[in-house]
Amino acid sequence: MKGSRPKHKKLTPMLAQYLRVKEQAGDAILLFRLGDFYEIFLEDAERAAPILEVTLTSRNKDAAEPVPMCGVPHHAVDSYIAKLLAADLKVAICDQLSDPATSPGLVERGLVRIITPATVLEEGEGLQGSRSSHLSVLVREGQSAGIAIATVDISTGEVRSCLAGGEAAAREELARIAPREVLVPPDDAALAELVVGITPAVAERGAPAVEWAPAVDAELARFAMAEDAGFDAAEREALRRALAYIAETLRGGFDHLRAPVHYGFADHLQLDERSRKNLAVVEGSGGKAHGSLWWVLDDTVTAMGARRLRDWLVYPLQDLAAIGRRCDAIESLIESPGLRRDLVAELRRIGDFERLVARFGVGRVGPREAARLGRALAAAATVPELLGAGEPAELLERLAEESVNPPGWAERIAEILADELPRQLADGGVIRDGADAEVDRLRGLGKDAETMLAELEAQEREATGIQSLKIRHHRVLGYFFDVTKRNLELVPEHFIRRQSLASSERFATPKLSELEQQLNTADARCREREAEIFQELIVDIGRYEGALARQATALANVDVLIALAEVAHQRGYVRAELHRGTALEIREGRHPVVERTSAAGSFVANDALLDDETRQLVILTGPNMAGKSTYLRQVALITLMAHAGSFVPAASARIPLTDRIWTRVGAGDDLVAGDSTFMVEMKETAAILSNLTARTLVILDEIGRGTSTYDGIAIAWAVAEFLHDWEPAPGARAKTIFATHFHELVGLAATHPRVANASVSVREWKDEVLFLRKVVDGPASRSYGISVARLAGVPDAVVRRARELLRRLEAADGPVGGAGVAVATTTASDDAEGQIDLFAAPDESLRRELAAIEIEALTPLDAMNRLAALVAAARSDGDA
Repeated sequence: MKGSRPKHKKLTPMLAQYLRVKEQAGDAILLFRLGDFYEIFLEDAERAAPILEVTLTSRNKDAAEPVPMCGVPHHAVDSYIAKLLAADLKVAICDQLSDPATSPGLVERGLVRIITPATVLEEGEGLQGSRSSHLSVLVREGQSAGIAIATVDISTGEVRSCLAGGEAAAREELARIAPREVLVPPDDAALAELVVGITPAVAERGAPAVEWAPAVDAELARFAMAEDAGFDAAEREALRRALAYIAETLRGGFDHLRAPVHYGFADHLQLDERSRKNLAVVEGSGGKAHGSLWWVLDDTVTAMGARRLRDWLVYPLQDLAAIGRRCDAIESLIESPGLRRDLVAELRRIGDFERLVARFGVGRVGPREAARLGRALAAAATVPELLGAGEPAELLERLAEESVNPPGWAERIAEILADELPRQLADGGVIRDGADAEVDRLRGLGKDAETMLAELEAQEREATGIQSLKIRHHRVLGYFFDVTKRNLELVPEHFIRRQSLASSERFATPKLSELEQQLNTADARCREREAEIFQELIVDIGRYEGALARQATALANVDVLIALAEVAHQRGYVRAELHRGTALEIREGRHPVVERTSAAGSFVANDALLDDETRQLVILTGPNMAGKSTYLRQVALITLMAHAGSFVPAASARIPLTDRIWTRVGAGDDLVAGDSTFMVEMKETAAILSNLTARTLVILDEIGRGTSTYDGIAIAWAVAEFLHDWEPAPGARAKTIFATHFHELVGLAATHPRVANASVSVREWKDEVLFLRKVVDGPASRSYGISVARLAGVPDAVVRRARELLRRLEAADGPVGGAGVAVATTTASDDAEGQIDLFAAPDESLRRELAAIEIEALTPLDAMNRLAALVAAARSDGDA
């Protein structure tokens, strides 16, 4: 074990104390408080020093076996904790539990907290304002394939759970949650493997330890997770393990945790992990928010609003009424720019109210946090009045009711706390003058003592004639008279020597000692009284924990609605009409991210039409760089935005209620899984075809490019036929846009009634190609691949040679191919296994031999011999 007991003959009391605490800390790096520093010893020090970039030294350097150690200042410990957490290490904090000044022997110390990636509570420790900090716990449901997932955000108090149908669904949900940390059962290797790639912070945890079980069971009883509310036994067990982990790490209560919310997968539009990345829903390139849909829509002014917006985007709704209420609220806010402006001003002052309230629940608040709460409540006081003015939309009216302050609390906090506050309660000066009579009296005694000290100094200076005589203070000695060496003969008899220095001596007197005791007693008693008042304030605030949490949720939702209204107003978004029919109609749709990053007015808008009768599957052709991928993604993103309750970038949009968006976009191998580009492509395709529903939207950007041309066309053709023909119920079909460079697929429209062709138009001028970025009906005339190569900077010699080869191929007279690819239909002569002879081409080697013969140079005999050889070769190939 890290930090194991050193083999010293005799341990110092302090080191023995350290090792006792280290046993409780387990594999966490233990930060052990010694005065103004947190010290790290033994193997922990050897691991931590290079990460923290501090010097590794040793304690008892002169001993036969010195103890490795390093240390960091206590006032800057947050930044060092963040470094350790970033290195995927846990951190345990051991603090001083007794006052070193009054402790006669070894200072009492104890483990007060274990910090893990999901239990971070301070931004200085690495807590990200706009990102949730989720802890997820997995528990398998008995012997079935079901997997319960309980998720807790300790920094906000949010608790929720669901039941996934199997490992694939569980992984998909974890990717959507994006937890900072995951707990899995110690005896389930499959669940441990499932988490790989989701987060590096994975721990094994079984049933709660005995010491935490009572508190955990009491909290579960408070939650009252009834089965009729949707919770099953596996979900309750998952939450039980989550609570035990929180108790073990926070070493505190659960007062800030809200009642768990059970949700089902059918409650939300589903996107798998790869589809979210393909569409850049919450992450752009490099895993950052920039370049994502979240980035485009995030005009929120609080961190809690940004987190809530992300939640809306990864959990789009399936409830038409709930979506409508969001849209009504956004519409109302768009029409009221003054209201938006006033609300934004107040929300800026409120800040991250959600996490601030949660800190009170876990007991991690000081005077400054309490004052912040008071200021936030003062700002929040006007929000309900602003929201309720006029005839607000139903959702705004409800949020107005939920955002009402607990009565009188902003005023009470302001009346109790001083204007200038220390960081720590123990530093004193927390309670405002006039707020408490006892504090005022004790402060008066202290001030009187200070005045009397000044008077005593003046009296003794005059009585002794020592003009340089001064009363000074030392942390250990206390107050004393300082007398220089040359004035020692003037010191009177009632001066009591306390300490001799090289240039002066220090003395006390009975009067000085009496004043010092009065001053120290008053100060200590005043700090004690201030602490009592402050703790009473915190306890009283805690009684409103539930109301404050609901208020925080309401304010976060207000922030999101204002942001969506502001973006819609600035960018000309419209309200989509969601319906239970099957037709998708988008007029002049735009890609929200590409439009945001393009020059103003330069984005070319496009229509999209899909239905179950005539345009169930659209085959989209056109050259590279023409905008096919942008078009595909914008249709998917507009559908997603509509389900999230956002307005959409279009002139108009009618969107059918969609339960899932599948995308197969881009190419790349999976080195971790050992899969080639083609294997990844086929796995994604298989997942789509195996999970279709009548309300699925499928976006395919190339199928079959990772293999040979003929194989690729065959696979793409078969996939398109399957999507067209698949019908789980009469008239119920998945809608698909299929972009491809295989122009042979345009022939599907001639034989399949619900296939339509579309293409991205281009304009040719001499050897130049202009991409118009406009999607029109009908197939593309050709791919323009060589023109794209030229635009990309391919050398002219290569481009010229490519054009020459293309002309020969198109004339069926080239060195590498015959008459091209012909698409055939199934006939009665198909083989027994049902294979369709889609493609026909002459034998390549024979064709090359024939092409190489120079007929004019052959004699009749040579011609006969060559012909005989070719016939023999052909018959031999046929026999093979």
